[in-house]
Amino acid sequence: MKKILFFIRSLNAGGAERQLVVTAKGLAERGHQVTVLTFYSGGCYADELTGTKVRLLSLHKKGRWDLLSFFFRLLMDLRKQASDVIYSFLGTANIFAVLMRPFIPQTRVVWGVRASNMDLDKYDWLSRWSYWLECRLAHFADQIVANSHAGLEYAVAHGFHRKNITVIPNGIDTERFLPDRAAGKRMRETWGVGKNERLIGLVGRIDPMKGHPIFLEAAAQIKRKQANVRFVCVGKGETEYENSMRELAREMGLDDVLIWAGVCSNMVEVYNAFDIASSSSYSEGFPNVLGEAMACGVPCVVTDVGDSALVVGETCLVVPAKDSKALSAAWNEMLSLGVTEFRDLSSTVRERIINGFSINSLIEGTEQVLLEGSIKC
Repeated sequence: MKKILFFIRSLNAGGAERQLVVTAKGLAERGHQVTVLTFYSGGCYADELTGTKVRLLSLHKKGRWDLLSFFFRLLMDLRKQASDVIYSFLGTANIFAVLMRPFIPQTRVVWGVRASNMDLDKYDWLSRWSYWLECRLAHFADQIVANSHAGLEYAVAHGFHRKNITVIPNGIDTERFLPDRAAGKRMRETWGVGKNERLIGLVGRIDPMKGHPIFLEAAAQIKRKQANVRFVCVGKGETEYENSMRELAREMGLDDVLIWAGVCSNMVEVYNAFDIASSSSYSEGFPNVLGEAMACGVPCVVTDVGDSALVVGETCLVVPAKDSKALSAAWNEMLSLGVTEFRDLSSTVRERIINGFSINSLIEGTEQVLLEGSIKC
């Protein structure tokens, strides 16, 4: 048994946060002493650790500029936990984990990196500076785990050492995410989507990298051609940016066909409500939402970024990023399938996730890297 500490900013909605929770629970079930330490308390995934073998702690950070007292609290907690390994997730947590190394020399530090092809010009100066610093500190980590091959290449291009990076794809819980049309029907009724209407969904935080403007442009193109298609955006973002997307949708005349669903607690209902799950991102690592939707038997149309094409394989349609015409054309092609074709495709996409992206593979690969330091490719 080893003492493993997962370290992340928060457990709010997000693909990295979901994978952390799944991995922490899996390692705890294997007999390891697992703790999750967050900057901020709460978050929608925090409840999933209640009643499990994983211990959840928070540093109760007060805000962006609560640094000195936060640093001190972090140091005290890490010394108290005396973990064998810290597995940090995402940039800020990675930076702090490495800065703690001189004070906890017996603890291995493993980083988790999740994104690829990010356009940092879309973010504020602090985000750009943080990534610059993360790149400079990367060689101090004992090991780095990327959840996609695209993420590995992006990291290497920005100064990470290839030899220290292991690719471990995300794992999808196919016993939780599974076809349930009754659940989908309930969600459609909640959203006011008619029985004969087709629903195209986008799940993800409202963030520049997710390409919401492209999704909206494609939706406007479909609206001009088909009267029975509705669209839904599931997720939230920074207030100013989210408001700008809502205003853009109004300008495009989408108010009568577009639902802004916000954060939804029951994602099984959400995915099963879709006829098509779509991605419009121009930056991804391994997109959880595609794997989860496919596990629910929902066909996908995705942009060719990160490992999206690898996830869907030959089962779904892949289009270039930032191309709304290609996206709307792929939606049209998918919507034109007959009932039998759609049913067969639903079974095919679920089987791909079951066979290719299991939670067992995720847990076994992570355990090997965290405890042995060997590289699994």
